[in-house]
Amino acid sequence: MSDQPLLPHNVPPPAPRRGLILTTILVPVLLIAGIIFVAVKGEGVPKDDLGLAKYYLKSSPVIDGHIDLPEIPRMFYKNNVSAFDLNKKTVGHLDVPRIREGHLGGFFWSIYVDCHDGEYGDDFLNPTTEVRDTLEQIDVANNMIERYSDTFAHARTADEVEAAIKQGKVASLFGLEGGHSLGNSLAVLRTYYQLGIRYLTLTHSCNNAFADSAGVFGSVKEKWGGLSPLGKELIYELNRLGILVDISHVSDKTALQALSLTRAPVILSHSAARHFNENLQRNVPDTVLAKIGRGKHQVDGVIMVNFFPVFASPNPSEVDVAYIADEIEYIAKKTSKHHVGIGSDYDGIESTPKGLEDVSKYPNLWAELIRRGWTQNELSGLAGANFLRVLRGVESVSAKLKKDGKGPSYAIYDKRRDLDPVKPPY
Repeated sequence: MSDQPLLPHNVPPPAPRRGLILTTILVPVLLIAGIIFVAVKGEGVPKDDLGLAKYYLKSSPVIDGHIDLPEIPRMFYKNNVSAFDLNKKTVGHLDVPRIREGHLGGFFWSIYVDCHDGEYGDDFLNPTTEVRDTLEQIDVANNMIERYSDTFAHARTADEVEAAIKQGKVASLFGLEGGHSLGNSLAVLRTYYQLGIRYLTLTHSCNNAFADSAGVFGSVKEKWGGLSPLGKELIYELNRLGILVDISHVSDKTALQALSLTRAPVILSHSAARHFNENLQRNVPDTVLAKIGRGKHQVDGVIMVNFFPVFASPNPSEVDVAYIADEIEYIAKKTSKHHVGIGSDYDGIESTPKGLEDVSKYPNLWAELIRRGWTQNELSGLAGANFLRVLRGVESVSAKLKKDGKGPSYAIYDKRRDLDPVKPPY
């Protein structure tokens, strides 16, 4: 948990002994002077909710668990990142001016390619272009980070996230949305790790060789009853590598089985609560929320709340800032305020809540929560401290597994025939 802002000021070294007496005399005098100054000038701390929200976000900016920025060049510009200017207003929910206005300090660039249910064959062996397209999306993200290096900094660890934010840059992590991008191969996963992937959403809208999906707007016929045998190996390999297990999008059985197997904390990178919209199996149910925590039989994790009105409510037109705040508070009640975060799904959704139209509007949500009594420390956790705790937990588990000599899983999808041993010619 975090009892400090996301980026606390460095603690100065102890004063030399020679100056201790002088310090003892001066400090109370200066404190009294400071108190008088604050009383007169207010030290610039805003009194209105929105002003206070922005004040808090300056020291604890938002780390968003899911923004589909790489999709914008793919959908509109044939992956040509020089065809548009991110320093000006874009067709999506994000650009540099709006990033600064909304105090976005970091986010997961969603590496996503379409999942085509029914096109892979019963055993997911039909040839596809998913791995190629995924590599292109990683290339797009890297090219954008390089092109706007004054704004973005690629981050692979919790320490690198904090370092980027302290430098005034937007920490840029990569999250892979869907096991269909692995080509049925744990070796591909290891390669993606080397390219910077730091979370894997086990499924998107369709089943894959690793796990069953919850679908999106309709149910998906169960294939494995949760995780496949290869999916269980996948959980181990994610833990060993230090990649977050993301259980957004997955079936309830997949989520519960993943939680029972993982040795490391988990995330739900962009999920809404099913309590508010029972029509969508994609939303996280109370049975899964009950497993998130730091108590007995629980797994540490963070639920990063999705903003898409269609996910949030059966009546999307009613979704506004207050509604999203209701969702956050519901999840916090079920898990605690140490287990909530933001996973807006910006640039990947067709509509947004009233008052949360783009990344510049995060302060509106903070202001709403301030009105409800959330403290600066609690909002710091929501902004990103909760997520950083979870990421550090994943890094710690990975380091321990490697120290204990745990090597890669060489498990192969049992439906593959291309790796069957050949008879030696001699």
